[in-house]
Amino acid sequence: MSSDEVPHQGVLRPAPESFLSGELISAISRDGIDHHRRGLLRGAFGAAVAAMAGSAVASDPDIVTPPEWSRTLGKPVATNPYGLPSLYEQNIIRRQSPGLTQTDQASVAFTPLQSMFGMITPSGLHFERHHQGWVDIDPRRHRLMINGLVDTPVVFTMEELMRMPSVSRMHFLECGANTALEWGNSAVPTVQYTHGMLSGSEWTGVPLSLLLERAGYDRRAQFLLAEGADGSSMTRTINMENALDDAIVAYGQNGEMLRPEQGYPLRLVVPGVQGVSWVKWLRRLEVGDMPYAAKDEASHYVDLMPDGSQRQYTAIQEAKSVITAPSAGQKLQTKGYYCITGLAWSGRGTVTKVEVSVDGGRNWREARLEGPVLPKMLTRFNFDWVWQGDAALLQSRVHDSTGYIQPQRAELVAVRGTRSIYHNNAIQTWRIAPSGEVDNVQLG
Repeated sequence: MSSDEVPHQGVLRPAPESFLSGELISAISRDGIDHHRRGLLRGAFGAAVAAMAGSAVASDPDIVTPPEWSRTLGKPVATNPYGLPSLYEQNIIRRQSPGLTQTDQASVAFTPLQSMFGMITPSGLHFERHHQGWVDIDPRRHRLMINGLVDTPVVFTMEELMRMPSVSRMHFLECGANTALEWGNSAVPTVQYTHGMLSGSEWTGVPLSLLLERAGYDRRAQFLLAEGADGSSMTRTINMENALDDAIVAYGQNGEMLRPEQGYPLRLVVPGVQGVSWVKWLRRLEVGDMPYAAKDEASHYVDLMPDGSQRQYTAIQEAKSVITAPSAGQKLQTKGYYCITGLAWSGRGTVTKVEVSVDGGRNWREARLEGPVLPKMLTRFNFDWVWQGDAALLQSRVHDSTGYIQPQRAELVAVRGTRSIYHNNAIQTWRIAPSGEVDNVQLG
């Protein structure tokens, strides 16, 4: 399939002629759009659409000839017992970066953020990160043990867990290594590769606090060890504060059971904390009185500082945002109105404001936040912009409920240097050339 068959993947086009109708603009006005935006829509669309109107109908016989799907019976119900995307969307997939790791079992498949809408990532496009490949576990044989500093060590079957009181909450999941390659260079070609280790889902399961209460955990305990059942036996230290706050032992994702590559039948959900701590195929939780210094938190997932020291247990994902369209790898086809759109999130609370700049951070204007705006969840933002055909530098920055403001790259590098891997939440810059081509650049 060529990129032309998937226009929202790599090509951005202005709104169609029908969007200019007085009836629609009036309807938008009735819904509360302000005077400035009404004028923006009228003026920006007019010139672009005038150049396009008329010629398309004359040159394309498919527009005046009823297509086959309008003249025949469609496919019967349940042709696909499990629904599949349209064949015209088959280019919207997770993509692996060749050579990123030595083996595919310990690699990453990135979410196509440039093609996503809203705040929820479809389960089939949720990014993957494994340490020894994914496994499909028989839920009838799976068990969860809680031991350590508890009154009564307990073992739960999946049936027992799914009979317990449950909650469903929406939260983002971001790998600590998301945007890692941006520390040193800007060679990464698309937002799928710069920020694609990020997804947002609705998670369903049992509150972790309820399970700890059931086991009678020691109230003086400050840490929890989570262990997975895959071949790597992934183990991570979790602060008891996070465990008792909003952590979930989850079996559901987006209204169905977890997918195998997302930890089926059971995973830990620790909102706001880096993805490696959301242990998949969860089989054991041990209550303890000190950090465990497990193999993947002593030698990996640490922050290398400019003086050569390493910061350990920096698990919180700080406030971050990125423009997903227009973004690198895409092209603006003609001058006119475009809706700049993107995602913002914070591991410490709620997004309160997102600002957008089209001149590399010299001037900022506030974007619209599309609700619902939820704690520790992706927030979609939109910003009205008229492209006049000049070079532009697009950026976004987020403010969160703690008062934190996403830093420019130079500000972050001044503290962290450029030799790190994890926790890069610097402002991202996309450059638009007069030709409409969009690429990835770094400022400062």
